Amino acid sequence: MYIYAKKRFGQHFLKDKHIAERICDSLDVEQNCSVLEIGPGPGVLTQFLYPEYKENLYLVEIDRDMIPGLLTSYPLIASHIFEKDFLELEFKSIVEGQIAIIGNFPYNISSQILFKLVENYTIVPTMVGMFQKEVALRVASKPGNKIYGLLSAWIQAFYEIEYLFTVNEGSFSPPPKVKSAVIRLTRKTVVPDCDHKLLLQVIKAAFNQRRKTLRNALGMYKDHFEMIPDTAVLNKRAEELGYLEFISLTLAFQKKVN
Repeated sequence: MYIYAKKRFGQHFLKDKHIAERICDSLDVEQNCSVLEIGPGPGVLTQFLYPEYKENLYLVEIDRDMIPGLLTSYPLIASHIFEKDFLELEFKSIVEGQIAIIGNFPYNISSQILFKLVENYTIVPTMVGMFQKEVALRVASKPGNKIYGLLSAWIQAFYEIEYLFTVNEGSFSPPPKVKSAVIRLTRKTVVPDCDHKLLLQVIKAAFNQRRKTLRNALGMYKDHFEMIPDTAVLNKRAEELGYLEFISLTLAFQKKVN
């Protein structure tokens, strides 16, 4: 069967095997940790993952046309190949224990993939993924610049981010109109000790009006301001706060709620 990229799935197949090998080599997992590849497509990453992880490797592919080729190439893990939408996947339904994630991710759902990662942070110790360069830079960005935003603060509260390398358009078929980048996310040993749902609400509210000071952007929490140890933070804008400061705000707001 002729394999072609489908626009509705945001497919841009990686064709550079050297890049594929670099991506796979960037995944560092502990013993007994399973590996989940998202969107293997024709298997350019899988060819390097299978020899390393074998029976601990799982593949999730939304495009049914890719499944026969994967089953033929990797019959020994046929029961580990799933035709599913990653965003609807329940990780615990396919494997118990910890599971690392890797993939050349569709750019049209990259933010959703990262939010799903955080939802499952207790069982996902690490992720290595190909993203649109703009998104990769944003996720890895530090406070104090224009590209630092909601995604940056939220992901960094749970994971250390490493920008590994840039990938040019010609490494794909069909080539995307933008450059790509590979990043590695490693779960932090200490994660936020606050209400995670409230933390996300606070970060969202702050960045929804990022040009305003927090005193105005977080106006819906004004009755909670008295609980903030240092109210000088309210004179700052969202992009000036690191994830630890957002956690501190959330803990203060919790005291009022509780």
